[in-house]
Amino acid sequence: MKHFILSFALLSFSQFISAQVMPVNTSGNDKQVRIYTTAQNSKLRLSLTDTQAFQESGQPFETEICVFVDPSKTFQTFLGIGGAITDASAETFFKLPENIQKEIMTAYFDPGKGIGYTLLRTNMNSCDFSSGSYTYVNEGDTDLKTFSIDVDKKFKIPMIKQAMETAGGKIPLYISPWSPPAWMKDNNNMPKGGKLKPEYYQSWANYYVKYINSLENDGVPVWGLSIQNEPMAKQTWESCIYTAEEERDFLKKFLGPTMHKAGLADKNIIMWDHNRDLIYQRAQTYFSDPEVAKYAWGIGFHWYEDWSGGLPVFENVRRVHEAFPEENILFTEGCAESFDVTRYNFWGLGEEYGRAMIHDFNNGSVGWTDWNILLDEFGGPNHVGNFCFAPMHGDTKTGILTYTNSYYYIGHFSKFIRPGAKRIIASPSRSQLITTAFKNTDGSVAVIVMNESDMSIEYKLMVGDKAVQVTSLPHSISTLVF
Repeated sequence: MKHFILSFALLSFSQFISAQVMPVNTSGNDKQVRIYTTAQNSKLRLSLTDTQAFQESGQPFETEICVFVDPSKTFQTFLGIGGAITDASAETFFKLPENIQKEIMTAYFDPGKGIGYTLLRTNMNSCDFSSGSYTYVNEGDTDLKTFSIDVDKKFKIPMIKQAMETAGGKIPLYISPWSPPAWMKDNNNMPKGGKLKPEYYQSWANYYVKYINSLENDGVPVWGLSIQNEPMAKQTWESCIYTAEEERDFLKKFLGPTMHKAGLADKNIIMWDHNRDLIYQRAQTYFSDPEVAKYAWGIGFHWYEDWSGGLPVFENVRRVHEAFPEENILFTEGCAESFDVTRYNFWGLGEEYGRAMIHDFNNGSVGWTDWNILLDEFGGPNHVGNFCFAPMHGDTKTGILTYTNSYYYIGHFSKFIRPGAKRIIASPSRSQLITTAFKNTDGSVAVIVMNESDMSIEYKLMVGDKAVQVTSLPHSISTLVF
């Protein structure tokens, strides 16, 4: 992937707010199109750059570039967009000054002043983005009598509670384990893959119930869970391997029945939670079994299949949607890897997000979850040196908060597409532009248009026989709201 460097410093949050008209009018009852833009080599960050009225327009010429939008054709229902509050995010958060903590909360979770996140993920037991490995029970405690989430109460739970409060009192949260306790696995180790021993299947199923109940007893409602983060990845950090058949059978014989018996049938269970590459094989194995339908909400996926230099296989998501249209598909993790502080300003960080979000939504995803919402000045903390980028980095020595452009690219979706929206048709006439669109429950329409080229592109946004003329700046993303 090519990276493009900015020629100026990133904007502060106060500059971002002052560049906008708040709150956004999304009534959908007027004929005005409001255009919000983020562009390379400019100060535009989710900035209101134009307001136009629809005009009558006839048949476009073959050489005209257009984005055709048809609100009458609706598809999947939108769940939300958000990120993960990991141990690393929470530890970094509480090392920053209180005014910066408030800024982070507002920037992410306030739907008016920020980008309005509506989805959260967190880790059950430790993950690579923890300061060290931990579980919630003592070794060998199959009955889980020593189960305690005190380790989460120091940083992670308080941050989740602040996020939920800022978002308006509630926000869907799902949990994901990276590994069972070492003594439950055949390699006797939380890192380096290994498998859950069959004799501990029931204890591990009970573990999810214990964790969910513990969170909810502490005032943190849980929307759902994934069975295993990246179940085909043998990592140097916490990991656990399941074949498709093993994950399917664990769900239908242990986890699903245990959740129902415990009164947690309303929790949404996500299968797979790994890359797009094997998603169809996993979906075919799961959803061809009618027993799975009793318990599974859908399937989750990540974007790391292009680690070897290949291209993302976006259409694999569509294949699942085509074969199993009744199943929900959710993007559950993605980030820019190989942290380097000199790359804070690389424009390609944001473009990677915009490109993936447009294609994933167009191929059937109901929601999109970024990885860590906040990391420190080193891309951590991380107990195995797997440092990465986040949309925000907080310098724990100086208290300075840095916004990468991925924050703004994500915001072009999360701020203007609200839960319950329906995806609608958005069709570009030329390949220089990529686009997706949603119709919100209040009738407003949000059309996202992204230009990855080095050129300004003039195009028409056409809705039926009405159109507005728009200029798409080089390396920009815009949201058009009407």
